[in-house]
Amino acid sequence: MKKNLLYAASAALAMLLSVSAFAQVQTPPSRVGGTQQANGEEAPRMVPAMTEFYEPVPPTVTPGKFSAATQNWSAPSDAVVLFDGSNLDEWVSVRDGSPATWDIIDGTLSVNKRQGDIITKREFGDCQIHIEWCVPVGISGTGQSRGNSGLKIGGNTGYEIQILDGYNNPTYVNGMVGSVYKQTIPLANPSRPNGEWQYYDIIFTAPTFNKLGQYRTKPRVTLIYNGVVVLNDVEIIGTTSFIGIPPVNQNTTYQLMLQAHADPSAPLQFRNIWVREL
Repeated sequence: MKKNLLYAASAALAMLLSVSAFAQVQTPPSRVGGTQQANGEEAPRMVPAMTEFYEPVPPTVTPGKFSAATQNWSAPSDAVVLFDGSNLDEWVSVRDGSPATWDIIDGTLSVNKRQGDIITKREFGDCQIHIEWCVPVGISGTGQSRGNSGLKIGGNTGYEIQILDGYNNPTYVNGMVGSVYKQTIPLANPSRPNGEWQYYDIIFTAPTFNKLGQYRTKPRVTLIYNGVVVLNDVEIIGTTSFIGIPPVNQNTTYQLMLQAHADPSAPLQFRNIWVREL
């Protein structure tokens, strides 16, 4: 700490001395608006173009289109579509790697609790994840036993963003909807009533590791829930643990897993799941 303060003080003193020296050699602006240098020559005038850049040009992305029929937005043009209402080709069973067999009903994906968790075939690093879900009207149960699922970035040894009925459903706050499960309490609870669609937009930054397998930089996440920021560039301290200290998983790319908890409440429905790699 003392060494850091000494470095900071030395840097500040050096900056003051350099500013003082600069002020001493400057002369008032010349007739054409520039300044004269110590050798008597006029320095170039600043013009707007000196601070304008034209490369690299960001790629063009066509945003999703709104469908009046489904009251829903499609995925942007550069997204990897994981579920669009038609099939589960991008998913397999966590249990045995066989094709995922959750139920597709009227273009929505219904959790099949008997078949267990499902996971993507693909892996992702830094990414934007969009996912929508609906808690059925009249759902039973309380707390963690009402509409419990979860998005786990990295599967069973990954980082869980909790999906749970959050409408008039009290539970422990580091396990409520919008939390980094058992780690970070969300900033707000913007849950809609049961029967209405909820959505997450997640910005995930993968961790980096040193040669010893320790975090060089920890994973970070921002979560926008129904248009409200509930996690703001939060540092994730480790992979999700139900009990105990979060361990370290040295992966830097991750499959995405949807959970099928065995609680007795009615299953959730999902739709419009896509990922943009960053």
